[in-house]
Amino acid sequence: MPSPLSQFFTGVGIKRLSQVEIAPTASHQHEFNGINDFRNIFGSNKRKFITKFIYLSDDEQKTLQASGFMTWYDARENHPTRTEFRFYYSSNEVLSAACAGDLVVVGRTSEDKLVVIVSPQNSTIERQLLWLFGMKEANNRFVVRDLTDEKNDIGFAGRYILSSLGIEVIETAPDFLEDLLQRFGRNFPSTKEFSSYARSTIKDISAMEDPDQTLLKWIEREELLFKTLEKVIVKEQLEIGFGEDGTDVEEFIKLSLSVQNRRKARAGFAFENNLAVLLNLNGIQFSRGAVTERNNKPDFIFPDIQSYHNPQFNSELLTMLGLKTSAKDRWRQVLSEAARIPEKHLITLEPSISRNQTEEMKANHVHLVIPRPLFGTYTSAQRHDLLDVKGFIEMVRSRQEANRTTQLLF
Repeated sequence: MPSPLSQFFTGVGIKRLSQVEIAPTASHQHEFNGINDFRNIFGSNKRKFITKFIYLSDDEQKTLQASGFMTWYDARENHPTRTEFRFYYSSNEVLSAACAGDLVVVGRTSEDKLVVIVSPQNSTIERQLLWLFGMKEANNRFVVRDLTDEKNDIGFAGRYILSSLGIEVIETAPDFLEDLLQRFGRNFPSTKEFSSYARSTIKDISAMEDPDQTLLKWIEREELLFKTLEKVIVKEQLEIGFGEDGTDVEEFIKLSLSVQNRRKARAGFAFENNLAVLLNLNGIQFSRGAVTERNNKPDFIFPDIQSYHNPQFNSELLTMLGLKTSAKDRWRQVLSEAARIPEKHLITLEPSISRNQTEEMKANHVHLVIPRPLFGTYTSAQRHDLLDVKGFIEMVRSRQEANRTTQLLF
């Protein structure tokens, strides 16, 4: 079932913040400038919107959220010939943390509320927001899009970005529910077991001919089936209530945190499990989670950890692959892993990583591996340096075959 942007937003405006819009020493008006085009989606009548303010950067520890309101009005409403529309925002810590040049997104939701998202200039979050809303760049005036007629599916990348905004794409697979409950009951199976089941439900793919599409389809199907089972289990827990009287807030918070933590942990393990199966099906030899120097544990070492620890083994035939569902600043973790392999490889599902970050990766000899369907979220310059899953498998296979040839010669 397609998930178009119009399912979540009916309109959006994007611009870069100016100093006068955010600095309390420069202005006390709390108003956005360059707003005339908002009349296309807000009309001419005064409106006050419940608003969620979000500050997102590549450092998740710096995420901020606040609730408030925004008011759309004509400051010269009583003037016979002139209009002067303004967009007033209530004081909040999100806009207080913003800097001139940061990207601001004002989105009108399908629930007729507003979401204001601020992200630092040149960040990955900024590039993802621009890609999601179909814009290459932003300037100091709002570029406004009416999304009510948007029908195109946002795809894996779109769902990924919306999730980072705290917007869940509510999708389930009711046709599989009976089978899920027969197999697993009202319990969460191990990730390995669930990954295997999810893969078994897809027939129209080939791990050898199209490993990129295969990997993404496996991951998407597993996510869909997991949410289908999760919905049943969590709904029953909500119906039972929390604590003796059913309203224990602490018990409710524990459930909420457990749901979030389970989702995050499961996503990482599922990615790793599915990739390992994909590599095996392609005849690729590897060690998974083996220990290198200083107790580091790279996700994958090729051809195996024994070769890695063998000083006689040609280091040029060794490959290391780190795995991160979300790269952002986490990509630096691979730099200290596998000292014998100066050129690192990192596979991620992160769409539209900023050019600043990909250039920094390149400078640190980190090669990005991205499933081919996500290439379109990157610039043409970035795509030149990306390696898709099929290309990575072919590279490792050639090194594997070179090693076999060497062994035969000696």
